[in-house]
Amino acid sequence: MFKRLLLHLLRGNRVRLTVALLALTSGGTVVSALMNLDLDINRKLAQEFRSLGANLVISMPSSVEPDAASAALMDASAMEAVEPLEASGVVASPYLYLVARTESAPGREVVVAGAWLDHIAQMSPWWQVSGDPSLSRTDAAHCVVGRNVSRRLGLPIGGALTVNYEGRAANFTIAGVIDAGGPEDNQIFVNLPIAQTLAGAAGKVQLVQVSVPGSPEEVRAVEAHLQSALPGLVVKPIPQITEAEGKLLQRIRFLIFSTGLVILVLTALCILATMAALAMERRKDVGLMKALGGSMQKVLRIFLAEVGIMAFAGAILGYVFGMALSIWMGHRVFGASITPRWEVLPATVALMLLVALAGAIPLRLLGNVRPAVILRGV
Repeated sequence: MFKRLLLHLLRGNRVRLTVALLALTSGGTVVSALMNLDLDINRKLAQEFRSLGANLVISMPSSVEPDAASAALMDASAMEAVEPLEASGVVASPYLYLVARTESAPGREVVVAGAWLDHIAQMSPWWQVSGDPSLSRTDAAHCVVGRNVSRRLGLPIGGALTVNYEGRAANFTIAGVIDAGGPEDNQIFVNLPIAQTLAGAAGKVQLVQVSVPGSPEEVRAVEAHLQSALPGLVVKPIPQITEAEGKLLQRIRFLIFSTGLVILVLTALCILATMAALAMERRKDVGLMKALGGSMQKVLRIFLAEVGIMAFAGAILGYVFGMALSIWMGHRVFGASITPRWEVLPATVALMLLVALAGAIPLRLLGNVRPAVILRGV
């Protein structure tokens, strides 16, 4: 009898119930998409920020400016503490900066950066390098110049370049031109051993830049590990990247939470309006059932079962559409696919049930129906 009455109610108000189902499906779609996005946002955001380059710097305690020529030198063996972390995706490169002169423009000073060219290419994927640069760590014959240096000194790809520093000279062939949109455009990049020979500082570097993939918590864990492994050095995050990542993550999560809350409230209001109309229409049915001996608890159980079925169906449909929406948002925002999470499904079902029950409050008005009044008006 219970199932028969429930089927009769579901068939009897198709238009209003369809509106309620559409509201629940729409709410479930947006909420499940936002929850799925929130579960993956940390990893995707970390990937985006890791593409910006290094997020940790290892230097001597007296080193203030990362690219200062007067910064204290440290032993290149500090890289030994970083190399075991490369298996987990960590990429690092030691740097040695010096201010040298070029024969292409006598008297003009240029910043020469000695580094592991094969590693800085991995750490800086946004660089646009024209030409066919050799990025081998052992290549001593080639260099890569910044865009501004190339224009200012007239250094074309394939041209020759001689660099002098305190009476020591090195000859290079320009393999490529870097367009990085930052201070790198004003530098000349050579392999680290060449810069060490020019500076007369064999086995010495000024700093080590480290790119750590993962969340801010994982970056802090690597920072703590390196600091304990290198007690005489300073391991510090690059504040522009770490602070921006933390602030952006907070803002995105606040936006996700507030948007989801607004969607849930609007869905509840739509269900509330639909249930209020249904309660008015079903007063005669309720009066008749009560007159036949049905208790109000059983009557409300039928209507709540109807609401629960709609909420469950809306949550299932919303989850399916929400996963598709989150995948689309991932491609549009992060340029990567968002992995559908099955744990979002029970959360979506629970939220839609709560919203539907909150919207079903008008059904309590049916408890005030008096069978005598209803039958008298039949």
